[in-house]
Amino acid sequence: MTLAGISFAYLRARPLAAALNVLLLALGVATVAVLLLASRQIESRMLSDAKGIDLVVGAKGSPMQLVLSAVFHIDVPAGNIPLPEARHLSAHRAVKKAIPMALGDSYKGHRIVGTNHDYPGHYGARLAAGGLWEKPMQAVLGAEAARATGLGVGASFTGAHGMGGEGEAHDDAPYEVVGVLAPTGTVIDRLVLTDVKSVWAVHGTEGEKDEDQEITALLIRYATPLAAATMPRQVNANPHLQAASPAYESARLFRMIGVGIEVLHAFGVVLMLAAGLSVFIALTNALEERRYDLAVMRMLGAGRGKLFGLLVLEGLMLSLLGAALGLALGHAATGLIGGLLAAQNQAPLTGLLWLSEEWWIVGGALAVGLIAALLPGLRASRKDVAGVLAEG
Repeated sequence: MTLAGISFAYLRARPLAAALNVLLLALGVATVAVLLLASRQIESRMLSDAKGIDLVVGAKGSPMQLVLSAVFHIDVPAGNIPLPEARHLSAHRAVKKAIPMALGDSYKGHRIVGTNHDYPGHYGARLAAGGLWEKPMQAVLGAEAARATGLGVGASFTGAHGMGGEGEAHDDAPYEVVGVLAPTGTVIDRLVLTDVKSVWAVHGTEGEKDEDQEITALLIRYATPLAAATMPRQVNANPHLQAASPAYESARLFRMIGVGIEVLHAFGVVLMLAAGLSVFIALTNALEERRYDLAVMRMLGAGRGKLFGLLVLEGLMLSLLGAALGLALGHAATGLIGGLLAAQNQAPLTGLLWLSEEWWIVGGALAVGLIAALLPGLRASRKDVAGVLAEG
């Protein structure tokens, strides 16, 4: 029988102890894997959503709330801004493009966003069916919104007041679906897009003069890098407007949640170290139980190196099984969390992604098993054969 076969046979002889060691290590690996997969996907999604947006302008309030509501659509806006102020800012020479956003309603949890054709164009969206809106009360659905609601070109629906679809329904103002977008992997997949005038019409303000109209926010792209030094200050000097940088607020958000992520990472590492201690205790106990067997193996010609390798191989087998199970659990848990997020109309996560950093997790798990097996392995190779055999 090979060395690996003997090691595996010893593990099978102690199934409960082996299973507990594997499970403890797997929980540590799974914790680290989930955090790695989730944080990487969330960060990547946020970078994609904010790409090309240099500044967000909205009502006075929290800059982070403004970015979360207007760029990532995971918060409610603080209020609206006057249309004349927005138009004046859009015409500024330092502004290359300004995309209007009018928020306030939703359909089955998917936000209805009043905007212009530049918004889907900004994310490189392509039509999977139909076309873009040409007049008020026509709507285009993102890929996820269309899938979740079951609506297609030609269908009609009515929005509800509020961002979560829990408010009063606007039954007297139905939308007609004229297009469905192909998946983009960005926030636009979860949205329902329409003309800004549609939002005004639903809320009974379409007939008002332009100077009395409002929008929720502007997504601005600078015409020159120098604008980053002057425009936010100019905007914030206006009593009606608030400027927020998506890049800065996103970084601040990650710093805020980074502490919690690091704590959970540390928890996963502690679990892996505890698993290593458990493997060390298990192998030490097994060494005492098998000292006669090991002595007989020495008498039959097995060298010290072979006995050392036997114990080390057992530790590596336990670690490899724990790492494999942990990664499987981590990817499954990430997929489950992604499904729960998708059910809440949030950016989904996938457990089908493999990151190169996961090899480091496997390496760390194997290192834990190797280190835990070194001392029992050395003790096994240095046993006094004659003394053990004399004891019987």
